Amino acid sequence: MRSYSAASTPHPARDKSSATPALYDKWFVFAVLSLVVLGLLMMTSASIVISDKQWHQPFYYLFKQLVFLTLGVLLGSAVVQIEIAQWEKYGGYLLVGVLLLLALVLIPGIGHSANGSARWIGYGPLTFQVSELTKFSMVVYMAGYLVRRNVEIRTQLSGFLKPMFVLGTIAVLLLKEPDFGATVVVTATTLGMMFLAGMRLSMFAGLFTLVIAALGVIAISAPYRLARLTSFLNPWARPFDTGYQLTQSLIAFGRGGWWGTGLGKSIQKMFYLPEAHTDFLFAVIAEELGVFGMLLVISLFLLLVVRIFLMGQRAQKLGNHFAGFVAYGFGLWITIQFTVSIGVNSGLLPTKGLTLPLMSYGGSSVLISCIVIAVLLRIDHENRLNTLGIR
Repeated sequence: MRSYSAASTPHPARDKSSATPALYDKWFVFAVLSLVVLGLLMMTSASIVISDKQWHQPFYYLFKQLVFLTLGVLLGSAVVQIEIAQWEKYGGYLLVGVLLLLALVLIPGIGHSANGSARWIGYGPLTFQVSELTKFSMVVYMAGYLVRRNVEIRTQLSGFLKPMFVLGTIAVLLLKEPDFGATVVVTATTLGMMFLAGMRLSMFAGLFTLVIAALGVIAISAPYRLARLTSFLNPWARPFDTGYQLTQSLIAFGRGGWWGTGLGKSIQKMFYLPEAHTDFLFAVIAEELGVFGMLLVISLFLLLVVRIFLMGQRAQKLGNHFAGFVAYGFGLWITIQFTVSIGVNSGLLPTKGLTLPLMSYGGSSVLISCIVIAVLLRIDHENRLNTLGIR
């Protein structure tokens, strides 16, 4: 069984005579732009009341989101120039840097707290949520590991115990913040990447069972997590206490019907539904745009994820296995996060703090999302160059 080593990656000869500008995946770009534009529209609608109350400016959160988006586009413009091979080379260093940042967040005076969680690092208004960078770094690191240790991960127990040690360290640091939602996303993404790399089904099943059991124990070990779990099962039992967020979200879904109440006409965003412009944005979409709006958002996310997985498949067929695993990892991350966010909003999953990628308000999320999109555009660009025989 062959390994996905760098030596096995083909190097097509450079043919300058056939060099033509490579076009990017139009459906991928369409999905990204549609989600961003729709997200700006709905985030503004969801935040306009609370923004006016807190800042005496109805478009305060829109202006901030536009600033983050502008910075993200500029950052992405630089990232898209970086060859994918460079991410493979420095993925380990990136992960070490993230581990240090996760440790620094827990130090009083360095890490910044909000709503009982210490998740941010920085100074003044310039703060950054390290867990967002952790998701990105783990995907890049795991992609490199899966290339270097492909035979080992397919055949030996040690092949998946080594990344589990890294994952365990990250999980402990994230849970100390605490950030259970990010822990679930990072863990599920890592397991998914290992499965796609060819881990034996028996090993994967055992590992998956162990991880699910561990997450279950963690979920019930803290009183606030246990309260969220029990309120999710029957939110109407305590609608003004632990079940408040979910009951208000369900009311928004009920009011929306098939076609919604109309853009800007949500009642739940008027101080009834907490975090309407971040964690519960999908509930506002359901209320204002109805089933039609929900299906539109889900369809755009599905289109985005399908195009990402096709990028990964094409990269692997061209011999660039690292790029393939990176694309698979980002595709899994986006799939898991939007699925959990929608599940939480609709009452299918316990409440946890996860936003809709590319749509919800949040500076750190926007910046990292722009970097992810830039890396994916680079993968698609290199795929097209390799197909033309240009390298």
